[in-house]
Amino acid sequence: MTAPTPTVSDPVPREIGDRLAAALAAVRLATAETIRWFDDPSLAVSEKSDRSPVTQADLAAEAILRRELLGAFPGDSFLGEESGTVAGSTGFEWIVDPIDGTKSFIRGVPLHATLVGCRREGGGVVGVVAIPALDELVYAAAGGGAWHVRGRRPPERARVSARSTLAESLLCTSDFTAFDRRPRQGEAVRRDLEAACLLCRTWGDGYGYLLVATGRAEVMIDPQMNAWDAAAVETVVTEAGGSFTDWQGRRRIDSGEGLATNGLVHGEVLRLIGPSC
Repeated sequence: MTAPTPTVSDPVPREIGDRLAAALAAVRLATAETIRWFDDPSLAVSEKSDRSPVTQADLAAEAILRRELLGAFPGDSFLGEESGTVAGSTGFEWIVDPIDGTKSFIRGVPLHATLVGCRREGGGVVGVVAIPALDELVYAAAGGGAWHVRGRRPPERARVSARSTLAESLLCTSDFTAFDRRPRQGEAVRRDLEAACLLCRTWGDGYGYLLVATGRAEVMIDPQMNAWDAAAVETVVTEAGGSFTDWQGRRRIDSGEGLATNGLVHGEVLRLIGPSC
């Protein structure tokens, strides 16, 4: 995966534009590492304390992201799924997931993602969602729009769809069984959403959010979500014209859940899930 020259629709502050360029360059190196291990039978897999899997590819890719991003901006803070937190002083925070969808990655499914987000003062300023096995990515800078790259094609503006009802919408999620683990009526939410939407697919993790940002799906919902899953998609989806919130409609990435839509159906989804929150 090559690192595209950043394109923005409107000028962004240099401090943000420079971080977008650094994020794209770091993602190029990190995804090259993950692809090196993708579908390799010798891939070493271990289990974390929460019983989720981690591979040598996760660890190596995050080490690259941490080295490159903090090398370019040593005063920034950093949060990685695998390596934890580094404190900073600039007010900018990098939040990364080297392989979003490690279980898919281990099985050779090409829908895993590399996610890099940068936030300042509680809001997203840079986001990159890369699907290296498909050679596809979406990136965004706050105020500069979202851009979609496939292979070696030049970046094209990423835009959400114009479908205005759930009855004509494609719903994605990472794992429908995760709804059952919600403390209140998660299974009822799942049934209501499935009944309301035209199509439902588990094309989840970062890939589902990329589909919303590029107009191919209208809803991506996660009953369980970490900050490193959300930081990149927050900026990408909103700059593509959509909405990203928690299940209460708040623009935050630390609620343990996430909802991305094309914006037009966001209220309809929130009304369906509201009684269970």
